[in-house]
Amino acid sequence: MSQPAQPSSGSRWLAFAVLCAMQLMVVIDISIVTVSLRSIQSDLGFTEARLAWITNAYTIGFGGLLLLSGRLGDLIGRKRMFVSGLALFTVASALCGASQTQEMLITMRFLQGAGAAMANAVIMGIVFTIFSNPAELGKAMGISGFSQAAGASIGILFGGLLTDGINWHWVFYINVPIGLAALLIAVRSIPSDQGMGLDKGADFLGAVLVTAGMMLGVYTIATMSEYGWGSGHTIGFGLGAVVLLGAFVGRAATAAQPLVPLSIFRSRNLSGANVVHLLLVGGTMSFNILIALYLQEVAGYSPAQTGFAYLPIAIAAGACAVTLSAPLNMKFGLRNMIIASLGLVVAGVLLALRAPTDPDYVLDILPTAVLLGAGSGLAMPAVIMMSMQVRSPSEAGLASGLAGSAGTIGDSLGIAALTAIAAAHTQSALDDGADVKTALADGFRLSFGVGAALLVAAIVVAVTVLREVPMGPPPGAGGPGGPGAEGMPGEAGAPGSQDAPGVPPSADPEGVMP
Repeated sequence: MSQPAQPSSGSRWLAFAVLCAMQLMVVIDISIVTVSLRSIQSDLGFTEARLAWITNAYTIGFGGLLLLSGRLGDLIGRKRMFVSGLALFTVASALCGASQTQEMLITMRFLQGAGAAMANAVIMGIVFTIFSNPAELGKAMGISGFSQAAGASIGILFGGLLTDGINWHWVFYINVPIGLAALLIAVRSIPSDQGMGLDKGADFLGAVLVTAGMMLGVYTIATMSEYGWGSGHTIGFGLGAVVLLGAFVGRAATAAQPLVPLSIFRSRNLSGANVVHLLLVGGTMSFNILIALYLQEVAGYSPAQTGFAYLPIAIAAGACAVTLSAPLNMKFGLRNMIIASLGLVVAGVLLALRAPTDPDYVLDILPTAVLLGAGSGLAMPAVIMMSMQVRSPSEAGLASGLAGSAGTIGDSLGIAALTAIAAAHTQSALDDGADVKTALADGFRLSFGVGAALLVAAIVVAVTVLREVPMGPPPGAGGPGGPGAEGMPGEAGAPGSQDAPGVPPSADPEGVMP
């Protein structure tokens, strides 16, 4: 893949601002509708079962197309893929806001998710291309980590304010001016790249198999709470997804130019970091959604009050991701930071196990919010950097798509599983004679415990699978010295230096599966 000409420092940060804005909008749009669902239900007449499709349609479009979009970005050019995805996302957002029927809203949510996948899948590949200086890369990853760690809480905050202050249509309309401004800046500031060409990985059959398998898998996970874990619907569609993805793996192992070369999974750090990412998002995103429901259904908060309750999460995540993650990653290493920051997240979730029916915000909610925000803000940049450790710059888009897919699967599976567990336990408590608030609180507490277990599992994977790696610039990244420049010996970020994070040299034996 041809390396684009290196932009100036100002242009790099302007381009990164656009990438970061898109990344933030993608995460926000997963959560922003949470506090607006009742208003949408009232206006458009959704049934309780069909209401979930406002979220499911977005998740299926997003999760189903991430992997394909990441690889296509490598083949046809990441800038082209990003701009196309951003345009689709912006148009679909406007049509979501204008929706007057259930069918139109659900269809536009799917297209919104598809646009988000196209743009988001290549963001990390572009970031690792435009920042060859390790110090700049570390700072950029901290800001990117904030977007991902705090996006859910920011979404709930703005969703509550817009729903209470104007109406639910504006949770979608808000994307339009941001998207249009981002498009204008992206065209000018993101460096152009040619891609490797479709002939280097134009595996049509593989593309069909992986896209269909991913969509069917995300659909199965997203509808588990509606149909039940052991239902014929869940088992049948789940097996269909497994068969399609299995056929895709077989195709990737035999095709001359596979869409996804299986050799990328030989990196134990890339593979392990994606598992950690899945579990981290599964535990934290579902927890964010459940806490919002707990505050409204048990504590009696309004949508706006719920949004403000999330503000400490965003503040803590931003402070830690932007100001602390890069220097701490430099000092202690990515693996150690992942383990330690996951510990903070676990502590925050465990505190929520004592959630009462009449909570005191300062004593019962605030400590959890601060620990969750701080831990997520520190964990996400390190996890993403670890998951981007590829052997060649031509695989960066694919690695970015894999990371996004892991997060989406974790999000869908975590929300489906934990909400189902909460609902089942609440119903059991009601059947045993408990009052409604007590039954709801009991259900939420059980689901919080399961979320904590997912995060503990992430720590186990990080300890047993991940390996610390030398800090250095991305392999093959262009820089002041031209493509492949790695810095002078003794400079921050030079090979062997422990001064800055980045993608390790591809020859690192500790990061490769035997």
